[in-house]
Amino acid sequence: MATHLDLEEQEQLDSIKHFWKQYGNLITWVLIIALGGFAAFNGWQWMQRDRAAKASVLFDELEKAAQAGDVDKAARAFSDMKERYASTAFAGQAGLLAARAQFEKGQNDAARASLEWVIGNASEQEYPVIAKLRLAGILLDEKKYDEALKALPVDSPPSFAGLVADRRGDILLAQGKADEARVAYRAAFDAMAPTLDYRRLVDAKLTALGAAPETPAAVGTAPAAVGASK
Repeated sequence: MATHLDLEEQEQLDSIKHFWKQYGNLITWVLIIALGGFAAFNGWQWMQRDRAAKASVLFDELEKAAQAGDVDKAARAFSDMKERYASTAFAGQAGLLAARAQFEKGQNDAARASLEWVIGNASEQEYPVIAKLRLAGILLDEKKYDEALKALPVDSPPSFAGLVADRRGDILLAQGKADEARVAYRAAFDAMAPTLDYRRLVDAKLTALGAAPETPAAVGTAPAAVGASK
């Protein structure tokens, strides 16, 4: 009986040896690739977290410089951000913040360059849209109306539709195209939620152009006024 079991065990061992001889290398390489991929993924995640943490520190430095009005320091921090952490979300934020600081100091050329970098390189979808709106605003201030209109976002997320239309209205009004400006402002008003404070500003612009939008209260009281007149 023992001899019979020994023979069975020997046959199993021989089968395992034969199988490993035939497929062992393949299995080993598959395991190496799988474990290597897992290690690489974990390493990539760690690297991304590390980069994001370092980018956050640099962004804080830029923010403090901007708040202090130190535009040169803010510009240097943004330059470092572009060079070392361009793929992080902080880089887009840094570009917008640097551009604002530069614009407030009258450095329009530098502000435009910062915004153009955001438009071409920011990793988050919203930042290029914001950059285009701000770029259009700078060009409007410089009375470069045609360029300002071209700078406006074309395919922006729905949440930006009202702001884009409002900025278009500003440019058209500056060009003396009041009728077209009214259409743009009306589109902006309709695209904005009634609870949005900015909508009141658009309402004021429409009112100044003699096209005040009807409020729900005014619409609701109209039938009563008609009845009273009868």
